[in-house]
Amino acid sequence: MDFNDTPEEAKFRAEVREWLSANAKPKDPSKVKAGVSAKPESERLARAKEWQAKKAEAGYAAITWPTEYGGLGGTPIQSVIYSQEESNFDVPGGFFEIGLGMCIPTMMKWATKEQCDRYVKPALYGEEIWCQLFSEPAAGSDVAGLRTKCEKDGDEWVINGQKVWTSGAHFCDYGIIVTRSDPTVPKHKGLTFFFLDMKTPGIEIRPIKQISGGSGFNEVFFNDVRVPDSQRLGDVGEGWKVSLTTLMNERLAIGQGSGVDHAELLKLARDTELENGPAIKDSNVREKLADWYVQSQGLKYTKFRTLTALSKGQVPGPESSIGKIVSGPKMQDLASFAMDIQGQGGVMQDVEESPMAGAFQNQWIGAAGYRIAGGTDEILRNIVSEQVLGLPQDIRVDKNVPFNELPGAGSKK
Repeated sequence: MDFNDTPEEAKFRAEVREWLSANAKPKDPSKVKAGVSAKPESERLARAKEWQAKKAEAGYAAITWPTEYGGLGGTPIQSVIYSQEESNFDVPGGFFEIGLGMCIPTMMKWATKEQCDRYVKPALYGEEIWCQLFSEPAAGSDVAGLRTKCEKDGDEWVINGQKVWTSGAHFCDYGIIVTRSDPTVPKHKGLTFFFLDMKTPGIEIRPIKQISGGSGFNEVFFNDVRVPDSQRLGDVGEGWKVSLTTLMNERLAIGQGSGVDHAELLKLARDTELENGPAIKDSNVREKLADWYVQSQGLKYTKFRTLTALSKGQVPGPESSIGKIVSGPKMQDLASFAMDIQGQGGVMQDVEESPMAGAFQNQWIGAAGYRIAGGTDEILRNIVSEQVLGLPQDIRVDKNVPFNELPGAGSKK
């Protein structure tokens, strides 16, 4: 592994740092970011749109995208460098990652040039926001088990069904959706993919109240929703192939874990008094700190393998899957331990009253979802065991069975 920037990378890093310094405020290292923002979502969205437009105008919103769509035509390592530098500044986020990281790349690969000309730049500049409509009550890790159906009616398709855990659907303008067009063939073969306007008649969006107090996820119901055939991506019955474009981008994005880490836990241990003095002097606390420091360094250097591959123009290996397998449980366990140190304060989740602004409480609640999104721990272990270790695949008895003959899939046709 080479941990140093090449001369070209160092030059790009300096340019990015100079631009960020002129357009954003550096983070205050003495402050821990609050677990839950006290500002209304509408205010946070407006600030995020403003920053997104500024970033897009400078060419930094999608560095690897073609220049004709507002990108720099740059390399993946340049995109990583920008993300590293931006992480040192207090800038808004959380609204465009799914659209720009998963939906628009899918559009750029499968949509027509006219459609890309219409939709890519408005998304890049934050003018339009996209969501991903994949998961269903009976189709989570097994996306191909979905039941939302589409039926051809002239030049249109009629969609009926339900999606769930759709991030940001309540503020999104457009979405991508995978549906079942043919239940008489095996589940991976009878899918068809579309993009649609989230204001289309027949779409009902219901926010899900989460244990954290937020409502970032939604149930989305489709009742005789009509979508033109021109908004189909890929051939009829080839929706799984299109879906893989989205899923691979999702796993790469989610593999980059974040949140409070051993450094924040160290600060908490120094500032918290236990029965026998500061928590930092307790041997059990010090042992846990050492364990999580080692894990953090392992994740750091594993990520460097990805950076080295990208810098050489190579395709990264299984690092994203391995990183997510380790970082998800680590985020959850570290936050749980921090809440134990806080004592009764650990049960509070209030930005004003909770120790360290409730950051650990929020991470403990959110980490469970992180371990599910983009592939559960179990799914990712299967990927590593099959694709890295060369172990035999799980036995899949439903692989070649028509979908409508599977238990619970509905009546046969």
